[in-house]
Amino acid sequence: MIYRFRVILDNDTEDDVFRDIEIRETDNLEDLHNTINQSFGFDGNEMASFYVSDTQWNQGEEISLFDLSEETPTRLMHDIVINDLVNKQQTRLIYVYDFFSMWTFYVELAEIVEEAEGVDYPNLMFVHGQIPDTAPEKFFEAEDDDDLFDEFDDGLDIDDYESLDFDENWN
Repeated sequence: MIYRFRVILDNDTEDDVFRDIEIRETDNLEDLHNTINQSFGFDGNEMASFYVSDTQWNQGEEISLFDLSEETPTRLMHDIVINDLVNKQQTRLIYVYDFFSMWTFYVELAEIVEEAEGVDYPNLMFVHGQIPDTAPEKFFEAEDDDDLFDEFDDGLDIDDYESLDFDENWN
């Protein structure tokens, strides 16, 4: 069987950017990773991971390109066949490419079809939109002012030495 995926760039701009990809259900996640990279024009030299996702696009278990952990081993893309992870009940993955730039994509199984004669797989079916030169920035907003957190705001005035609790001439 052939899995048809829509891969959508997490993009806060007006223009949608996505690719429709066909791939064999028996290919592994590393094959899907390579196909996504090629379809968006990446060189494929950066670290990447898939994350299992629910219907609300919440990030779940990580499936990595390489195992960089020292303690708990991670599942690896080349070990996981697509149909062992994605099916009619579990249709969504999050894909992150280049952890410095954080290119983030929503990957959703759109359809499962019979293999077409004469088609080479993986197959890029449809291209919509051009990927920007840099990854879209992520903006995280709090629900209200009480939820805001500034890790550098400790309420202390660094110029007010009198109120600090230490001896200035300690050495």
